[in-house]
Amino acid sequence: MTLLLAVLFLILAAEFVNGWTDAPNAIATVVSTSVMPPMAAIVMAVILNTLGAMAGTAVAITIGKGIVQSSVVTLPAIAAAMITIVAWGGMAGKLGLPVSKSHALIAAITGAGLASGGWQALIASGWVKVGYGIVLSVIAGFFGALVVALLARGVSRSRRPSPTKRTFDRLQIVAAAAMAFTHGMNDGQKFMGIFALALLQGGVFPEFTIPFWVMLICALSMGLGTALGGWRIIGTISKKMTRLTSWQGFAAQGTASCIIYVASSFGIPLSTTHTITSSIAGAGASNGAKGVRWRVFSWIALGWMLTFPICMALAYVSAFLANYLAH
Repeated sequence: MTLLLAVLFLILAAEFVNGWTDAPNAIATVVSTSVMPPMAAIVMAVILNTLGAMAGTAVAITIGKGIVQSSVVTLPAIAAAMITIVAWGGMAGKLGLPVSKSHALIAAITGAGLASGGWQALIASGWVKVGYGIVLSVIAGFFGALVVALLARGVSRSRRPSPTKRTFDRLQIVAAAAMAFTHGMNDGQKFMGIFALALLQGGVFPEFTIPFWVMLICALSMGLGTALGGWRIIGTISKKMTRLTSWQGFAAQGTASCIIYVASSFGIPLSTTHTITSSIAGAGASNGAKGVRWRVFSWIALGWMLTFPICMALAYVSAFLANYLAH
């Protein structure tokens, strides 16, 4: 029981870090365009992140029993995976690097599964969904936001500037609210799946299930992390990478929230960080190639590429040692 409680605590800590470092996913554009003051944006993100996390379980089921065989992942291995995520997420947050905790989670639980059951522990259908998520987040995010931003700019040119800006300011707030809610739907559910997996492996549940109290405690943990905010990451996305107008912010967050909602409905665990960052880059590119600081975007992309191998390797080694010591 002591081991199970320790593992559950680590999962909630990882969920907390997820909320802390992913707060920019919902509010970066409304803060950068001064449509909302930072604290008001954070409060909105906390509430809607929490509600979104309690809006379903499709993604949680994919993560909890669709990536690796749940029967082979031990409690010590889960603990090792969570420590890896907390360490990687915490380091990225200090550096202001918006890496994906979703990919960190998938990589870490995969490393833990490999250490516990070998390659046969992986589930092909779950990895197909992960592939879909990568395509949706990066390609659809960038080009979708680029198209919407160009359309919005076309509308803006034919109307009076002041009332048009006020309209897009309001639309951007709506889009930011939708982004916060859908972020909870996808990212919030991922750690619910691991929480339920730990309860299964700890003998609390006879089969994999996600009751309401699990949804609630994980959602609140992420909401608490979001309340603290990831201010350095907000600066990287909203100021260093590009400068957005309100219509570009609407295009970025409206596109990202639609993509995340569709993915969440089908249980696809995509990276909300990749989705919104790619969408912001696409919206910025509507001003031409110089509308995005590609060196900053390349720095962000480097963090994305490093997340999978580093987290998988660290979790594999940690889980192997943890299993060895446990037995």
